[in-house]
Amino acid sequence: MDPQTLTLAALGWILEDEARAQRFLTLTGLDPDTLRVGLTNPAVLAAVVEFLGNHEPDLICASEALAVAPDELVRAGQELGR
Repeated sequence: MDPQTLTLAALGWILEDEARAQRFLTLTGLDPDTLRVGLTNPAVLAAVVEFLGNHEPDLICASEALAVAPDELVRAGQELGR
């Protein structure tokens, strides 16, 4: 899966849970409008993976839900962050 698609899938996983979604917005400093506009912005997408990487339980759960290895998610964020 390409990095952008994988990261968008991870964002979908984050937003499935209201408390997790709110924590994501709070910790990243994004608001819903900025997030919507930034869905194609590599920096915004890299923030998704950074959020997951900063909380290992979320990284592992997201990886399991998306059927990918955690390091694959991390690599996707690194590629987008370049």
